[in-house]
Amino acid sequence: MAYPSGYGAHGSKHRARAAPDPPPLFDDTSGGYSSQPGGYPAPGADVAFNVNHLLGDPMANMAVAYGSSIASHGKDMVHKELHRFVSMNKLKYFFAVDTAYVAKKLGLLVFPYTHQNWEVQYSRDVPLPPRQDLNAPDLYIPTMAFITYVLLAGMALGIQKRFSPEVLGLCASTALVWIVLEVLALLLGVYLATVRADLSTFHLLAYSGYKYVGMILSVLTGLLFGSDGYYVALAWTSSALMYFLVRSLRTAALGPDSMGGPAPRQRLQLYLTLGAAAFQPLIIYWLTYHLVR
Repeated sequence: MAYPSGYGAHGSKHRARAAPDPPPLFDDTSGGYSSQPGGYPAPGADVAFNVNHLLGDPMANMAVAYGSSIASHGKDMVHKELHRFVSMNKLKYFFAVDTAYVAKKLGLLVFPYTHQNWEVQYSRDVPLPPRQDLNAPDLYIPTMAFITYVLLAGMALGIQKRFSPEVLGLCASTALVWIVLEVLALLLGVYLATVRADLSTFHLLAYSGYKYVGMILSVLTGLLFGSDGYYVALAWTSSALMYFLVRSLRTAALGPDSMGGPAPRQRLQLYLTLGAAAFQPLIIYWLTYHLVR
């Protein structure tokens, strides 16, 4: 059978060679910003890059991760030592908190000026736990605030390109040493002033540890608004903490039964309360000023 012109074996081979390749389903964007003419980036791409670069700073991420490991390791060591030397029943009282108490207590630490009743509540001569009494001291907020301070210090040092494990470890250990020295000084003052015996070491540790809340707010404000914002936040949190400590120690810790004692003893107790409160801004500044530049 004769084929028309252009058909047959040679025609089939010619058609196979002449068939064009199918177009790709997707454009290749691996070479950069090819979706824009001339290879220029899309509008707003540089802004997104800067934000992602700030949030994904490897130095800051490493600082936060290392600070978290230090905080968790220190927490495990503290719990291990406390189980050896401390009664867990007494310690559980200071951690008997709930979400409502923590929120109200943080608000009281930041703005204590409108609070009226500062007396610790009792039930059958036993103080109510913190979740039932806003005036009761707790150790949950100081513990969490210390861990947050260590993480925030690591992030601040990482942003400033000054992070190193040694510097962060020195920062955390310095904060611990300061609070230990402060509690020892308060214990000595309580002994000399013959304050009533139910003001225990845990009470003093709780009141001393509330300063970490002000330290966190001061550092955060400094990182967001610079040194001016830092000093404004430092002044506010320091004055609020001083007022809180004076009212709490004078009313709740020292108690009304020490008001009727001899005049020299009352003056010594007043000096102890004022001295403990006045010392707080110095410690807050010493532990935070190098984190804000």
